[in-house]
Amino acid sequence: MNNLNTYFLLDPSVTFLNHGSFGATPRPVFEEYQRWQVELERQPVEFLGRRFNGLMAESRAALGEYLGSHADNLVYTQNVTVSMNIVARSLDLGAGDEVLASDHEYGAMDRTWRFLAKEHGFTYINQPVSLVSREAFIDSFWSAVSPRTRVIFLSHITSPTAVIFPLGEIIQRARRAGIITVIDGAHAPGQLSLDLDYFGPDFYGGNLHKWLCAPKGAGFLYARPEMQNLLKPLVVSWGYESLMPGKSTFVDHHEWWGTRDVAAFLSVPAAIKFQKDHDWENIRTECHKLVKDAQGRICELTGLAPLHARSDHWFAQLAAAQLPADTDLPALKIRLYDEFRIEIPLIEWQDKKLIRISVQGYNTEADIDRLLFALSKLVSIKP
Repeated sequence: MNNLNTYFLLDPSVTFLNHGSFGATPRPVFEEYQRWQVELERQPVEFLGRRFNGLMAESRAALGEYLGSHADNLVYTQNVTVSMNIVARSLDLGAGDEVLASDHEYGAMDRTWRFLAKEHGFTYINQPVSLVSREAFIDSFWSAVSPRTRVIFLSHITSPTAVIFPLGEIIQRARRAGIITVIDGAHAPGQLSLDLDYFGPDFYGGNLHKWLCAPKGAGFLYARPEMQNLLKPLVVSWGYESLMPGKSTFVDHHEWWGTRDVAAFLSVPAAIKFQKDHDWENIRTECHKLVKDAQGRICELTGLAPLHARSDHWFAQLAAAQLPADTDLPALKIRLYDEFRIEIPLIEWQDKKLIRISVQGYNTEADIDRLLFALSKLVSIKP
C-alpha cells in the first residue's frame, strides 16, 4: 500500500490504530480548513453576512455528488449526534409507539432515545441480532417489528462492534410497512461508497471528520424530500420563517445557527478531492486487508472467534476482536499506551471484552505487528 503517513499530523511516536473515534485530517485538508478560518477573520461581516449562503451551497453540492443526492437534501451538522437529535426530537412519538433498534448501537444514541422515551412515553427497544448471515440478521431484527413500531433506528457500521449491517432489505420492508427509518452513518462516509437516494433511508446522519478525513466538526444530515417537512429546527434562528431565495425550507431551517465557525464544512470538498487524488478505492482495499489480518491474528492469539461470520462483507476498515473474559480493560489500555505507545479502544459490550482496530491510509503492517507483540505480552492467554 502507498503509505500516506507523511500527509498526516499524527504524533509519529504513537502507533495510531484508533482512527474510528475522531478521525485524523491530512495536512492539505487541514491547511484548507485554516485558510477558511483566516478568510472569515479578515472580514467577518462580508463572509457571514454576504457570502455564507453561496459558500455553503457550493460545499453541499460537492457533498451531494459524493453521497449520491441533491444538495437540498443535505444540511451540515457538527456530527451525527447532532443529526440524530434533530430527527429524534422532531418525530411525533408517544405512548404506545415503539422505536426499534439493535443491541449494537452507539451509547450516546441509546441515551438520546431513552431520554426522549422517558419524556414522551414511547418505548425504545434494543433487539439482539444474529450475525451468522445477512438473512439471519434481517430475520432476527425484523422478528421484533410489531404494529406499534413507528421508527427503525440502526447503525450502518456499528461503533462498539465495528459491524456493517446489511440495511437495504430492512429499509425496503420498512418503507412498505410505513415505518420511518433513521440511520446512524457515523462510520460510513469514506469507508463505504454511498448512494443515499438509491439506498433510500428516510433520514441518514454521517460524520465527515472520521473516514473522509475532513476537519473536526464536519457532519451532515440527509432527509428524503418527502420526509423533510417532519423535521423541526434543533436551533431556531433567522432561517425559520424566512425562506432564502434559491434555498429549500429544509436547508433554510437547519443551516444557520447564528455566528459559528463553518470552516470545517467548507473544507469538505478538499477532503473529497484529497481522497480522489490518492486513489482511495485502492487505499480502502489495502486497509481492509490489513484490518482483516489484524482481526485474524488476534483471534488466533486468543482462541476466540469474531462476533460475526467469517466473511469480508461484515467489516471494512474497522473491525473488532474478542479478548479473554478476565481481561482488565482499563489496565490493559493504560499499559498499551504507556509501555508500547499504542492508541486503540478497548470496549466492554454486552458480556464481552473487545478490542477495536481502525486501519487508515497512514497505517502499515508494522503497526499491526506492534499491536500483536504488545497483546502477546499483556493479555492472559489460557492454553
